[in-house]
Amino acid sequence: MQKAIEDFLQHLVVERGFSQHTLDAYRNDLGQFADFLKEKMNGASERSDVWERVDLDLLNDYIADLRGRKGYRDTTTARKVAAIKSFFTFLAQNGVIEEPPTESLGSPRVGRALPKYLTEDEVERLLREADKAGTAEAQRDANILELLYATGLRVSELVSLNVQDVDFEESYIRCWGKGSKERIVYAHDKALNGLQDYLSTSRMSLLGQNKEEAALFVNHRGERLTRQWVWNILKTYSKRAGIDQKITPHTLRHSFATHLLQKGASLRHVQELLGHSSISTTQVYTHLTSEHLRDEYEKSHPRAV
Repeated sequence: MQKAIEDFLQHLVVERGFSQHTLDAYRNDLGQFADFLKEKMNGASERSDVWERVDLDLLNDYIADLRGRKGYRDTTTARKVAAIKSFFTFLAQNGVIEEPPTESLGSPRVGRALPKYLTEDEVERLLREADKAGTAEAQRDANILELLYATGLRVSELVSLNVQDVDFEESYIRCWGKGSKERIVYAHDKALNGLQDYLSTSRMSLLGQNKEEAALFVNHRGERLTRQWVWNILKTYSKRAGIDQKITPHTLRHSFATHLLQKGASLRHVQELLGHSSISTTQVYTHLTSEHLRDEYEKSHPRAV
């Protein structure tokens, strides 16, 4: 039971860049849920199939316990339910369970936080900073950041790429997203040209004797990069670029989606590029672009200037 929770918490740090404060909250919420399962299931909570035995009735009992016996407010209860939903989605995506039992689980309605994104100027500063050093590692890093912004890839998708997944002739990359779903993402010429240069120079240098490595992006030992490594790369260059807000690889994904919508891309096309199974997930970006539209209106309308 505890191993699955720890694996999920590691995912939150590396994949989603959660702060230590947020991580502690998730650890507490899931630990509390695990204690509830131990109380309800008795010895069955230690079985290897414990997560498969959790059903909607048990989850509703837990929510009733939170709101009744423990007296939590709606905002706190909603946070704890969100942690459980995210956890079971993670278990399903990693093959621990077949389907998450949380699909139809209700939760108190609270406001939804908007994703953070960079301005176009901040993205330009970030990418320029990565280009400066001139070393093999710097060229690799510059291509990683350029590709994340050019494609909207998740960091887990990026580090899983192999050289053979890039089709330079057709200008696309084949990747595998959540639930091992294959999708095609497109990249502009600048990103692909830089990637070709990296493959013929810096990657060969980084590989050393490890010429058989299939990974697109490798470290100084010629081994596949990890998600944590990419996260550290982004932290390093964002600091050098003078970007004040804390950003993660997912921030570039948010920036990719927001800037496409601001430039007139349709919500449906952005959904496909991001690999969202439901358009409702993509719709959160419309709240970000509405502010941009208001600014454009105020600059352009004859009576508003």
